[in-house]
Amino acid sequence: MKKDYIGFGYNPVESDNHFYVVIPEDKAKDVEIYERFHWDDGDQIINKKDVLKLKVPRYKWSKVVDSLTKEFNGRLKTEKKAQGKFKPGISVPLEKLFGKEMMVLLWGIENNDPAGIPTAIRNWLGLQPEERWWLYTMTNASTGGINDKKGWRTALRYALCENPIDESDQMTIEQFLGGSGDE
Repeated sequence: MKKDYIGFGYNPVESDNHFYVVIPEDKAKDVEIYERFHWDDGDQIINKKDVLKLKVPRYKWSKVVDSLTKEFNGRLKTEKKAQGKFKPGISVPLEKLFGKEMMVLLWGIENNDPAGIPTAIRNWLGLQPEERWWLYTMTNASTGGINDKKGWRTALRYALCENPIDESDQMTIEQFLGGSGDE
């Protein structure tokens, strides 16, 4: 049986649980992220069963969308699955684990100055997917509601945005293993 993936790795046959990113055509409106536990056969209508996890100002979304797309599509390509894209006016489903990873980054930047977003992205990319899933689980359990901007949510902001990486001290894998890295 051929598996049909939509958005970023989501297949409604495999699981009803997914994240759903609503990107309005109007650039003045916020991007909304929902966690959903159902898939409708026809048009997807947001209803009371859907859990609004976050509203992200369009400006902040524009600063992270390319990094999210590149990260997820790189992994989808490795798995030989269709790649996704985020486009204004189109709502996009994400496989639940991708959605959890995305939420960690978005929760980290939600109450931070946009100037910290590049640092947040670098720190987020430095985490393994499993670490992002764990961070999501811990944050969601205590402060996963739309207006829960304390506790673990604050910790994500500090961990991602206010913990700058000094890239000049970073070693390549070749340097770590004893090679020059110039091969």
